Amino acid sequence: MKKNRKVFQALTLILQFSLNMIVPIMMCTLFGVWLGRRYDIPVIAVPLFVVGALAGFTNIFKMAKKLYGQDGESDRNHAEKIK
Repeated sequence: MKKNRKVFQALTLILQFSLNMIVPIMMCTLFGVWLGRRYDIPVIAVPLFVVGALAGFTNIFKMAKKLYGQDGESDRNHAEKIK
């Protein structure tokens, strides 16, 4: 049963990472398409896609940093305990 729990935790983590990346990209791109159609500037979707990708990467980075500890504190504490 513990094996199934680890599999579900891994799948949940993958889902969180993918949603944290896909949602900002889609929102910014759709907003760019809407702006482009409304003001006749279709090229505006491209920079907004990049902004969405950067926002998604930032979300993933923050989540991974939180998941693995702040600034490697757990690694430093573990290294100090070994010495």
